[in-house]
Amino acid sequence: KANVNIVERLVNNLMRPGKNAGKKAKAVNIVKHACEIINLRTGRNPIEVLVRAVENSAPCEDTTRISYGGIVYHLSVDVAPQRRVDLALRNISEGARQASINNPRSIEECIAEELIFAANHDMKSYAVSKRHEIERVAHASR
Repeated sequence: KANVNIVERLVNNLMRPGKNAGKKAKAVNIVKHACEIINLRTGRNPIEVLVRAVENSAPCEDTTRISYGGIVYHLSVDVAPQRRVDLALRNISEGARQASINNPRSIEECIAEELIFAANHDMKSYAVSKRHEIERVAHASR
């Protein structure tokens, strides 16, 4: 998993159960069109935008469940680097998928918008807002 490049991992995350489950060629085309849209809107390299989006939407802290004497406590823990990237990519693809449901905009436009918002650290991005929510809960359970 660590040897697969980040664009390929985004494509694999888009193939989660739902409309595009198992359709890799379709997912690759979706990411290609999203990269073209990002390039047209921002004028920046789409890979740079993707990397910046993953950096801004990867949570640093999370909670884990600890059972002690029949009582469950939530304890704040640091997130491993590999899991941070996994969570960021999953939240980006999930946010784009949710934004495109019952919406006339295509999934390509939704992915491009999600990546641009996440790269700019905008709270309109699903992944960035999810990161802040996870870290807020972890901070409260210290």
